[in-house]
Amino acid sequence: MVKIGLVAVSFLLIVGCSSKEEQALMQNYESNKMYYKKLQKTEKTQLMQNGVTKVLLTATYLNNTYANQSIFNHDKNATEDFIIGIYNEDKENQILVNHDFSLTLGGKDALNMKSIPKGSPLLKDIGFISEWSKFYLVHFPHMNKKKFKLIIDSEIYGKGTLEFAKVAKYVFEKQNSIF
Repeated sequence: MVKIGLVAVSFLLIVGCSSKEEQALMQNYESNKMYYKKLQKTEKTQLMQNGVTKVLLTATYLNNTYANQSIFNHDKNATEDFIIGIYNEDKENQILVNHDFSLTLGGKDALNMKSIPKGSPLLKDIGFISEWSKFYLVHFPHMNKKKFKLIIDSEIYGKGTLEFAKVAKYVFEKQNSIF
């Protein structure tokens, strides 16, 4: 009888303490849901020279952060949209695409890119904002694939690859069975 009472009291203590914390976590999640969705679709790469980071590129895939987006959109005007941030150690060369850099998605060049000013509402929920980065809204042709690669190529610093998926990435990972 004492054992049952001890188990019951222990159970109540654990349940009582965790429920308040769980409620606070869920409330925080609900109030920042868009931030977390965009954070899941954010990748970063570094271009290095002699072990020193020269260029830092972050990209947030926007298409799947909004509800009811079709993976295989057949609209001829559909695009794959990203917010891309670039930090280049060379302060004079913060432009994303110029004679030193090229940016492709699945081997295709961007349709257009627009500079985003600091403090823009577009940057509100982006997971990685650096004071020293320059940000762009970039549109690529629509991809009828679930996975694709965004590649930045620099004549000076080499190539960086960011892998994105229209569905959760764990869907593509090989599952190791415990049996």
